[in-house]
Amino acid sequence: MIYEIASFQALRDQLRCKEIWVVGADRWRNPDEDLPSDFQQRRGEHYKALQKPLDPAEFIDEVRTEMQAELAALHEALPGLPFLEITDRGKQGAIKLTPLKAQHDPPNLDALKRDVRSRWGMVALIDMLKESILRTGCLKIVSDVARGARLSPETLAKRLMLAIYGYGTNIGIRGVAAGDHGHSEDDLRYVCRRFLTAEVVRSLAIEIANATFSARDPGIWGQASTTVASDSKHIGALDQNLLTEWHARYRKPGVLIYWHVEKKSVAIHSQLISCSAMEVAAMIDGAMRHGTTMDVEGNYTDTHGQSWVAFGITRLLGFLLLPRIKGLNRTKLYQAERGDRALSPGLVPALTRPIRWDRIAAQYDQMIKYATAIRTHTAQTEAILRRFMQANAIHPTYQAMIELGRAQKTIFLCRYLRDRELQREVQEGLNVVEGWHRGVRLIFFGGGGDIPSNRREEQELSVLCLRVLQAAMVYINSLMLQEILHQPAWTERLTTEDRRGLTPLIWAHVVPHGEIRLDMGRRLELPE
Repeated sequence: MIYEIASFQALRDQLRCKEIWVVGADRWRNPDEDLPSDFQQRRGEHYKALQKPLDPAEFIDEVRTEMQAELAALHEALPGLPFLEITDRGKQGAIKLTPLKAQHDPPNLDALKRDVRSRWGMVALIDMLKESILRTGCLKIVSDVARGARLSPETLAKRLMLAIYGYGTNIGIRGVAAGDHGHSEDDLRYVCRRFLTAEVVRSLAIEIANATFSARDPGIWGQASTTVASDSKHIGALDQNLLTEWHARYRKPGVLIYWHVEKKSVAIHSQLISCSAMEVAAMIDGAMRHGTTMDVEGNYTDTHGQSWVAFGITRLLGFLLLPRIKGLNRTKLYQAERGDRALSPGLVPALTRPIRWDRIAAQYDQMIKYATAIRTHTAQTEAILRRFMQANAIHPTYQAMIELGRAQKTIFLCRYLRDRELQREVQEGLNVVEGWHRGVRLIFFGGGGDIPSNRREEQELSVLCLRVLQAAMVYINSLMLQEILHQPAWTERLTTEDRRGLTPLIWAHVVPHGEIRLDMGRRLELPE
């Protein structure tokens, strides 16, 4: 029996990193099938798409030079940084970073929220959804879906809105059908079966997000953001399906919703994943395949969304990983070359061995192949990254990716430790997504916030509809706030602290529940 248990444990570890695979499977297939089959024929094209040189020596020189410059900059700045101390403190770790002081509360934002409520009163969430779809031209998506249907586009649009509201608030189709709108439960269920697909709802969310980006006034919101924050939110779910798992931290079964939210609170991507899924893979997926017009150049994440492999693969994919790292005091900085200790004596307590550049050089082409597989989506990102797990530590490409990740993480840490503004930027970015987690409890209120369905498709649909409602609320709130702030009285009243804390993710004037009424002829008074 002991031998059998050990055999199963070994089989589990090898399956996780795909050293053993299942013939004919998809997610657990031969890992070579996950890679692009035309890589050698289109090698130059793939390198150009990733903006990487063909010569590994050129790439290594670029990373090594940047790493040396950042280590030198940190060492030079260290004596003038009162918030940072690097000394030998034994098991406590060499790095001691003083936490940021809490910023003052914006003085006028409460008054701004009161003005919004005074101008428009309490606004039903379903009216925000309706106004967003009518204003953004999303009805074209509905019309495309309705081709060949006997329903008029207007009737189909109304029923789809009701269905999206039912899934997005978690009250279900039966709960929505009890409202004052003239559509029965059978009517709504027919529309759900026939027309409400994940692709349609995802397209609606993308259209509303893009409309928000276009409608923003740079004088109020600043220039277009190029960074997003990502984090997961635990949602309870029934345990009679393969996706639901027990979460050790929350101590109950459920699933995770992994969100990507940009700095001004627009959710650009959402994913339904299991509790044991790789958050690094979810982070990369959202940054690469969000589908909106936003150009993502950086991704804030917490400790669970970063690793050495994550730093390495994001370097190859061309966007910055900007994490908040737990246990920062025990983190080590790697040397670019042997002898860097003599060049940076102030960093010696935190320095460790040099990067093994020869491993990166030997596996450079193979690493680019894996990055290309993620970029072209030849397989699920999680399936590709499963090759780079601790159980597969002897894999040469894994070792090379770890070395590249160590170099990139050292570059990030050198910037992070010396730059107080970057520390605050990362913290503020993650605060945005944490603020949206509180909004999930407001909107997704039905059934105590637990997903009632056992079907994977309906669970995914609930998450996507929740994202549509979030995008609609942020879009309408942005227009409302702009209308108020364009008034001369507010132009001079808004302070720097107010602009820092200004967010469209407010809900003091939003009514997410109550009697459901959907009048297509009744519109919110907002500027065109």
